[in-house]
Amino acid sequence: MIKVISFGELLVDMLSSRVSDAQDGQGAGTENERFTKYPGGAPANVAAAIGKLGGHSYFAGKVGADMFGDFLVQSLEAMQVRTDYLLQTKEAKTALAFVSLDKDGERSFEFYRGPSADLLFGPHEFQQEWFEDRGIFHFCSNTLTEPGILEATQAGLETARAAGWLVSFDMNLRHNLWPEGADPFESVWSCVEQADLVKLSAEELAFLCRHTDEAQVLKQILNAGASLVLITDGGQPLRYHTAYHSGSIQPPNVQMVDSTAAGDAFVGGLLYRLSELDMSVAGLEGLGTDQQRLESILTFASACGAHAVTHAGAFTSLPAIEDVNRFLR
Repeated sequence: MIKVISFGELLVDMLSSRVSDAQDGQGAGTENERFTKYPGGAPANVAAAIGKLGGHSYFAGKVGADMFGDFLVQSLEAMQVRTDYLLQTKEAKTALAFVSLDKDGERSFEFYRGPSADLLFGPHEFQQEWFEDRGIFHFCSNTLTEPGILEATQAGLETARAAGWLVSFDMNLRHNLWPEGADPFESVWSCVEQADLVKLSAEELAFLCRHTDEAQVLKQILNAGASLVLITDGGQPLRYHTAYHSGSIQPPNVQMVDSTAAGDAFVGGLLYRLSELDMSVAGLEGLGTDQQRLESILTFASACGAHAVTHAGAFTSLPAIEDVNRFLR
């Protein structure tokens, strides 16, 4: 099993006790609203998912030297994630995200992030020795939102690629994390074009299609070097595209409680299986020729996502290997 480094934001999800009936996420009524802290952040959720499944999981990023930062370090370690590459700083506080749910388990977010500790991870803090063994480097678009963390992301991406690592990019676009008036399009496309594995939601694919149609965009991603493109759409069929085959997988039909970690559990399950198979860049390209094997891996990952939506929170919703096997049975 090869190493997986997930890089990016690690923050505290403050989950509301109030269930909203409104589209804007505002709860009705005058009752006191309580918030419970949960560890979160998309790449951290992925790292935790891999760790809980039994993978060789590392997290790289930065949190504050504060009570929330300590909580997050301990939470990752409890999920069997190595925190050797997780730094703490006194220069800024740990990021917070206040999360409200509607009656269907869908989320709305209010971020308290800038300035926050996760944005202070510098390009020089990536160490060459982290990439000495074979592995997978995973990241999302939330480390592209400001110049400093964008530069750090590019440094990690370049180091991983130079070391021959497989690169995984989950777009995970959160428009409210970007400065007002900023357009994420160019920064996101730059990362898409450097990844071997690209995961998009249906809405994110539509975002990339602003200048052309979907078929042309998918062709452009594959031509840029991606070996596998995945499009998720909640409980609708998961679509996959390679240079050789396209197809779809129907996720398990479950009653949704909280969608917070659905996509991250899916990606974590996928990267766990790829790491278990010692998957290289060339190996992922070859996987595109074996449709049956690819669909088996994606079915496993879909079961991870399905398990997550039936539980509240992020880390707390992630499956162990026996949970996934129950879904598959």
